[in-house]
Amino acid sequence: MKFVAITACPTGIAHTYMAAESLEQAAKANGDTIVVETQGSAGSEPLSTEDIANADAVIFAADLAVRGRERFAGKPIVEAPVKAAINDAAGLFERAKAAAREPVAPAAAPELTSKVGANDKAGTKVRQWLMTGVSYLIPFVAAGGLLIALSFALGGYRIVDAPKVTEHFDAGSVAGWAALMFQIGSAAFDFLVPVLAGFIAFAMADRPAIAPGFVGGAIAVTVGAGFLGGLVAGLLAGGVVMALKKIQVPKAMRGIMPVVVYPLLGSIVVGVLMYVVVGKPMAAATTGLTNWLNSLSGASALLLGALLGLMMAFDMGGPVNKAAYAFAVGGLTTGATASLQIMAAVMAAGMVPPLALALASTVRKKLFTEAERENGRAAWLLGASFITEGAIPFAAADPFRVIPSIMLGSAVTGSLSMAFGATLRAPHGGIFVLPLIGSPLLFLVALVAGTVVAAGSVIALKQVRFRAASRSAAVSGRTVNA
Repeated sequence: MKFVAITACPTGIAHTYMAAESLEQAAKANGDTIVVETQGSAGSEPLSTEDIANADAVIFAADLAVRGRERFAGKPIVEAPVKAAINDAAGLFERAKAAAREPVAPAAAPELTSKVGANDKAGTKVRQWLMTGVSYLIPFVAAGGLLIALSFALGGYRIVDAPKVTEHFDAGSVAGWAALMFQIGSAAFDFLVPVLAGFIAFAMADRPAIAPGFVGGAIAVTVGAGFLGGLVAGLLAGGVVMALKKIQVPKAMRGIMPVVVYPLLGSIVVGVLMYVVVGKPMAAATTGLTNWLNSLSGASALLLGALLGLMMAFDMGGPVNKAAYAFAVGGLTTGATASLQIMAAVMAAGMVPPLALALASTVRKKLFTEAERENGRAAWLLGASFITEGAIPFAAADPFRVIPSIMLGSAVTGSLSMAFGATLRAPHGGIFVLPLIGSPLLFLVALVAGTVVAAGSVIALKQVRFRAASRSAAVSGRTVNA
């Protein structure tokens, strides 16, 4: 049979491409053919009209909005989280074949629809809405954060006081270029909250909600409501437009509703709510959160670092991991020292799982299969690059030994990073942004400590199983000989 598929994860880095590879391998094993469009950060060739027309069924393995969904009208569609394609591609193909055998309703004219399934649970819908906003936010965070971090590396922390480059720019000095990079990065950061709000609203109610979402996010910045205000503004904008779309209007007006009326009324309602009702309480909440983070010290900082480390390792790129990452990224918008320490702790903790398993599979090869040892060699680079998903193949094969071990190691790293006061303005990059990290040597100490703890725990737990298996084999051998 012939299939087409789309894979997409919130960050568009690892799960997206791992799912595509898993689907391709499963199709080859089944004797089927599949063409996959990866809607990730690196992009891919869009599915051709011919491929879609010839497909017996469509597979969506995605944790957020699928772009261009209307292309598949009239085709049997199977939808699942992106992890389902990684862990059970064969099961997805069985579902797709079953769907292909069922009659499909005639294709209707494309409509603007919600970005989640109508039958999804409320919690699933909210998570996907938020993850869609975060996925569009990350490129702005990466560009702005790296530029700001690089400007500090070149010009020092006093670069924030440099005059505007529109008034004075010295192209012949390092300080001049540092100031330019800082101001470009700051401009990118100015978009963070509006982009978050705009695309949360987009995930809820499609394109008509983008303008109200951006307007609400911009107002959140104006009133000082920050990242939390952006979340609320996005949910408000999406909810308002969803409500407006339920109002029945004369057929003659339907064409202008999504282009003019929904954005206009949505912006008015969200603007009023954000300025008059929601803005001040959210600003107070944001200020309180910032003050609390800045007050962390001693045991409280260690506990927060440990908690973030546990979350980063628990599902290795899944919703819990992304929640911790989004919390850290949101703090970057405040510029508070504690927020920069949280970003460093989160990145260090997220690097531990693949590095620990790479180390364990190198030190004690006999405890791992040949496939795991091969994955271990790739995990060195994945871990160094802050791609936590590099640990997934190990966790899938032996979850009860691997997951507790890497959670322990990541918790150690998160706690130590917070205790050492390491800071980070770049939201990604792993070991490759080490020059941009505050207290880089202590950051490395925390990373190595957690990696060793996690690797040692994995080896110890697997050694117990290995010895038990050896004793069982020896007993069986004596029985046969007797």
